[in-house]
Amino acid sequence: MPKVVVIKEIISNLLGGIISFYYIVFKSIIRNQIEYMCGRFALSAITSDVEKLQAGLTSKIEIKPRFNIAPSLQIAAISNISPNEIRPLRWGLIPHWADDPGIGYKMINARSETIESKPSFKIPFRQKRCLIFATGFYEWKKSEDKKSKTPYYFHLLNDNIFTFAGLWSYWEKGDKQISSATIITTNANDIVKPIHDRMPVIIRRENWQEWLSNETGIIDLKNLLHPFPSDEMDAYEVSQAVNNPRNDFPELIEKAG
Repeated sequence: MPKVVVIKEIISNLLGGIISFYYIVFKSIIRNQIEYMCGRFALSAITSDVEKLQAGLTSKIEIKPRFNIAPSLQIAAISNISPNEIRPLRWGLIPHWADDPGIGYKMINARSETIESKPSFKIPFRQKRCLIFATGFYEWKKSEDKKSKTPYYFHLLNDNIFTFAGLWSYWEKGDKQISSATIITTNANDIVKPIHDRMPVIIRRENWQEWLSNETGIIDLKNLLHPFPSDEMDAYEVSQAVNNPRNDFPELIEKAG
């Protein structure tokens, strides 16, 4: 075999190995990134339940009880440009500059600590904030051998509807238009910490206007991104059925056993 052919074959094998290596590393990083995020929640309410949370609040969508809301699905939210109208957003923020809307699957959450510096979030943080309605969220506790996970459901002690702090974006390419959102996370409080080290930011009703207002300064916005008090929350183990995002029924939020 000519030397030139041999050298080309060696180089080809080396390049193939390098590409495979970095592909595996990249997949691992993305997998681990998504694994440690808040990725499932519930809104066990109907349209009228949500509308009566605030005078003048109306919904542009029909809200039905949902018990296993997963990334890429429609979520109910109000935003800084329509604070009195509940509109649908796709869960998983798609930056306006993105070529592929699939990037949204990697942007279901935004860390509060780095929200001002990340290219995908820094402009929405200043200009496009939203509130996402929920009645509870799920987190998974790893077993000691890390071979299995147990789902837990977190909700308010009074079982009221609450809102996650979020960011939204509008993406358009060709004949496709998508309005999407991400949920902001913070350090876990005492009730979440034994299960997970992160939790979604919950904005109190009295702080809705401050979060959505275009007049609120960055420092004041950041001051809202703290863990919700654990003494106002409850948590318990739930069925493994919630692991399948296709499952969506009331029994998912019932205590296991």
